[in-house]
Amino acid sequence: MDAATQPATNVVTSGDPAPDTLRRDEETMSNGDAVNRIEIKLRDLSQLFETLDPLPFRARDLATHAEEYITDSAREMPRDRPFELVVYLPEGTGEQEASRDLRASIATFFRQRAAVTNRELRELFSTGRRTLLIGCLILGACLILAQAFAAFMPENGIVVFVEEGLVIVGWVALWRPLEIFLYEWWPIAKERKLFERLAVADIRLRFYDPEGHTGA
Repeated sequence: MDAATQPATNVVTSGDPAPDTLRRDEETMSNGDAVNRIEIKLRDLSQLFETLDPLPFRARDLATHAEEYITDSAREMPRDRPFELVVYLPEGTGEQEASRDLRASIATFFRQRAAVTNRELRELFSTGRRTLLIGCLILGACLILAQAFAAFMPENGIVVFVEEGLVIVGWVALWRPLEIFLYEWWPIAKERKLFERLAVADIRLRFYDPEGHTGA
């Protein structure tokens, strides 16, 4: 894992020592509410984003390793807790500008990821409906043919083989739509929900002394 996205350890914020060990875990706020806290320590804010992205800072994609760290951490956490993303930066970083841009960038990125995932889900359901219609037509045709064989052909091993084979082919035609509607859609819906929750995560900045000195 890239050092830029490792959980911060033994980090000191400006004027307020951080806990001895920081981790991605469930935390309890002062008001008693539990949150899923994800912590990232950076040397520079640009480490969080794709440097080759020509878009303005607020519209840039997260760097691949940063996105994977955040989403992998989020998947391991309780689903009934809001997220809090704590980003540690060296002292001297422009606090107001960095905080404003960081919140906007992360929220925009995960909203876009949620929108893309939602389109994928809609396209999957559209495919499922089309294949279900096709499958039902094929099944109906196979059942009609099977009954025709049974009614008009003398019963023997070959006729029975063809009749049962047609029935099997008809049901196999429904395999793909059944797979979509029973199994394939819900992991995508789960991923969309995760991105939606990350898009509204509380983003907090903490600052540390890059020289390793204790804050005042």
